[in-house]
Amino acid sequence: MVRQVIFDTETTGFSPQDGDRLIEIGAIEMIDGNLTGESFHRYVNPERDVPMEAYRVHRISTEMLQDKPLFRDPSVGEAFLAFIEGAELIAHNAPFDVGFINAELDIAGLPALTNKVIDTVPMARRKFPGAPASLDALCQRFGISKAERDEKGHGALLDAELLARVYIELTGGRQASFLSASTSSRSAPGDAGGDRAVTYQRPRPLPPRITDEERAAHRAFIEELGTPIWAKLQG
Repeated sequence: MVRQVIFDTETTGFSPQDGDRLIEIGAIEMIDGNLTGESFHRYVNPERDVPMEAYRVHRISTEMLQDKPLFRDPSVGEAFLAFIEGAELIAHNAPFDVGFINAELDIAGLPALTNKVIDTVPMARRKFPGAPASLDALCQRFGISKAERDEKGHGALLDAELLARVYIELTGGRQASFLSASTSSRSAPGDAGGDRAVTYQRPRPLPPRITDEERAAHRAFIEELGTPIWAKLQG
């Protein structure tokens, strides 16, 4: 069993070394390539103001965070570590998110992350060299709707959900899930169907690919052969 946690953060800025702080964590669980529906989400009081530049991106204001717990509250830092225990972590531009998480863990006197971390940015760049690798660009490439993100701004849990769908596409997970579903739908031994896989039928047949001219040419070719061998066998 492979347990993975896709996560994202929102912050007051770009660098914890410059005094910027974490304000939101969103994470969702995936086991063997399938989303389980389990998630972790917290808003965090950063103990400082949220700059207007950051607010324009995620639309989380200083006022919204005043009554939220601090990261060092057990319901945030310790709870997040418990949620990700034993899991691979997946993030988009992972050094940014991991850097902020580790900075907050250090302030709270908690151990730094030791989980294996997968960064989807280099994954996307390897798969699509020279193409934009932002989350927005990848959602557009894979036909993943980001209408809610466009309307409401960035959000850690929403971005984690979008990233999960992008990761599934990057790793061929949709095809793998389909094959897994096909395999799991085989009849159980002893059933009337035996051990045959379920076959799938097109909702409408494909249009003919042979033209009338090609059919006529084929008939003429057969007539030139004389009595075909299959006709002799039938006779």
